[in-house]
Amino acid sequence: MITTSTNSARKRTSKKQKASEILERLKHFYPDATCSLNYSTPVQLLVATILSAQCTDERVNKVTPNLFSKFPDAESMATAELTELEELVRSTGFYRNKAKNIQAACRMIVSEFAGQVPNRMEDLLKLPGVARKTANVVLAHAFGINAGVTVDTHVTRLTFRLGLTKHTDPIRIEQDLIKLLPQPDWENWSIRLIYHGRAVCKARSPACGVCQLADLCPSSGE
Repeated sequence: MITTSTNSARKRTSKKQKASEILERLKHFYPDATCSLNYSTPVQLLVATILSAQCTDERVNKVTPNLFSKFPDAESMATAELTELEELVRSTGFYRNKAKNIQAACRMIVSEFAGQVPNRMEDLLKLPGVARKTANVVLAHAFGINAGVTVDTHVTRLTFRLGLTKHTDPIRIEQDLIKLLPQPDWENWSIRLIYHGRAVCKARSPACGVCQLADLCPSSGE
C-alpha cells in the first residue's frame, strides 16, 4: 500500500529532479550569464539594485554612471542634497522614495558599519529600502555568499509557470527554491532564469515553441 507520505516524497523527488534538469539546461544555454547591473563597489551594487525595483537594468545602467561619478561611495551619498539625488535617479521611477532610501541606507552604512556595506543578511535587512531580493543580490555578487535565492518578477513568473511553486509571494517562493536547488547554484539559478525570462518566457507572449524548457513546463503551449 502506498501511503500519503510516500506519494509526497515522490512528488518532492520528482520536483527536485526537474529543478536540477532545468538548472543544467539553463547553464548550457546561458553559460556567460551574470549580473546585468554595472558597479565597481558593494555600495554601488546596493544602490543599483535599489534603483532596479520596477525598472529595467538597462535603464539603471544609463543612470548610474553619472550618479556614481558625483557620489561614488556611501559617505558622499549620505551627505548629498536629496533633491540632487532625486533628479539623478528620476528616470528609474519612484525616484523620490528611491533617493530617500538610498541616502538613508548610506547614512546607516556610515554610522553603523564604518562606511562599508555589511556582508550579513541580518545587517543588510536593517538598511532602508533593502529587502531579501536586494540583500541576496549584494551578498552573492559583492561578497560571493549564497545566502538565499533572488526572487524578482522574472523568477516569480517562471518558477510558477514551471510548476516549481504554487506561491506568488517572493518569500515563500524563495523557501520552495531553497529546498529544490543546491546552495552553490542559488544565485546562478536566478540570473539564468532572468535571462530566459527576458529572451524566451516573456510575461505577455512566452515563446513556448522555441523554449528549451518546454518539455519540462506544465504551462507550455498556453
